[in-house]
Amino acid sequence: MILCIDVGNTTLHAGLYAEASGDAPLVLQFRKTSDSRASSDELGVFLRAAMRDNGVDPGAITRIGIASVVPDSLHSLRGACQKYFGLEPFVLQAGARTGLRVRYRNPLEVGADRIANAVAATRLFPGRDLLIADFGTATTFCAVTAQGDYLGGVIVAGLRISLEALETRTAKLPAVEILPMNGRPCLGRSTVESMQSGAYYGQLGAVREILDRLETENFPADEGATKPPLRLGTGGFAGMFEQEDVFDQIIPDLVLRGILFTTALNDPTAAT
Repeated sequence: MILCIDVGNTTLHAGLYAEASGDAPLVLQFRKTSDSRASSDELGVFLRAAMRDNGVDPGAITRIGIASVVPDSLHSLRGACQKYFGLEPFVLQAGARTGLRVRYRNPLEVGADRIANAVAATRLFPGRDLLIADFGTATTFCAVTAQGDYLGGVIVAGLRISLEALETRTAKLPAVEILPMNGRPCLGRSTVESMQSGAYYGQLGAVREILDRLETENFPADEGATKPPLRLGTGGFAGMFEQEDVFDQIIPDLVLRGILFTTALNDPTAAT
């Protein structure tokens, strides 16, 4: 069984897969708040307890893959894998085999989570141009060609950051819950409703505009493309926009699948 761990700025998201094939079901997933100061013992105890509490034997883990955008967490997490699982984890970082050609001016700047998303998308949808939106602490966008060229992307403030900025940088605006609008009108009739509407529809409008521009600029229909790029959504808040007809598919575990694929790709003993 393969343990895949995505360390974001807000959340540590882990998932278990029985094998590294593209259609392998997600056996278990669990989350905790990210903490770059957590010790290897804290992380190791958490990972093993989360598995046992869900009926999974930690001793069944044969490989571990990690993608992290929080560099300070890697030392402790690597130590947790070594001490509590007896395994040296694969870390998705510069120099790893991905099957992508990264066209960023400085490829080292691309976050491991964005690379993982792109790897998973190209494996799941071979031969298709792709646009990926990941709703996390930041909302990130990636453009990937059918030939495996990672062209670049866009980064905007995520839903939580936007609302936290209003709460902390204004005198009277309160903290509010992030909610899908589910057909509610854009016009708010209270401060809370107005903030929730602004966060939701502001993010939705940004997503539509950015995806449209990325498609027009990078995948023009007059250059022989037989199909428009697939638009994929992932990340913690992606499901809020499921009814908005903005994505072709929403794949909640896309980044974990990218870690799964790259872990297998960089293991010389594993079939890829």
